[in-house]
Amino acid sequence: MSAPLQGVIAILRGVAPAEVLAVGHALVAGGIRIIEVPLNSPEPFDSISRLAREFGGQLLIGAGTVLTPAEVDRVADAGGRLVLAPNFDAAVVRQGRARGLLTMPGVATPSEGFQALAAGADALKLFPAEMLGPPVLKSWRAVFPQATPMFAVGGIGLHNLAAFKAAGASGVGTGSSLYAPGTAVAELTPRARALVAGWAAA
Repeated sequence: MSAPLQGVIAILRGVAPAEVLAVGHALVAGGIRIIEVPLNSPEPFDSISRLAREFGGQLLIGAGTVLTPAEVDRVADAGGRLVLAPNFDAAVVRQGRARGLLTMPGVATPSEGFQALAAGADALKLFPAEMLGPPVLKSWRAVFPQATPMFAVGGIGLHNLAAFKAAGASGVGTGSSLYAPGTAVAELTPRARALVAGWAAA
C-alpha cells in the first residue's frame, strides 16, 4: 500500500451487498479511505467484491472478524487487501502474508502483540479499546517498535478519538458510531466527515 496504514477505519458490521456501494460512496464523500466488512455480515464476500471493484484503486478494502486461513483465502479472492481479527492467530497472519494481504490481528496484552509482530503482522489492533483505554496504548508505545501501526478498535467515537491519538494510536476503527444496519445513507457522509476531521484535529 502506498499510503501509511493510519486514520479512520469504517467498520460496516451488518452491511448487505445491495446497499454496500451506496454506503461506500457516502463514506468516501466524508473522507474515509479504509473500509472493513466484518465476516459476520450478510454475504460479506459479495460486499467485499463489490467494494473492491468499485473502489479498489481509491480505498483500502478489508475484512473483519477473519478467524481462519480459509477465510483469508476467500477475502483475497474477493479482492480484499486487509484482514482484521478480534484475536491473534498466527496461522491467519501467515496466510495473509502468503496471499499478499495486510494483517491486523486483535491483541490485548504485550505478549500477544509481540507474538503477532513475530508472526508477521503489519499492524496491531488494540481490542477492545474502550476497556483497555489510552493509558495501555501509551504504555505499549514505550516498548513496541515505534514504526508499528497501532489501531484502537471497540467503543471508538468522537468522544475519545483525541485521547487515543494522544496516547499514540496510528488510527481507529469505528463501527456503530458511524454505521449500523438501517442507518440512512444521507447520515453517513456528515458522520464520516466529523470523525475524519476529529481525528485530523486531535
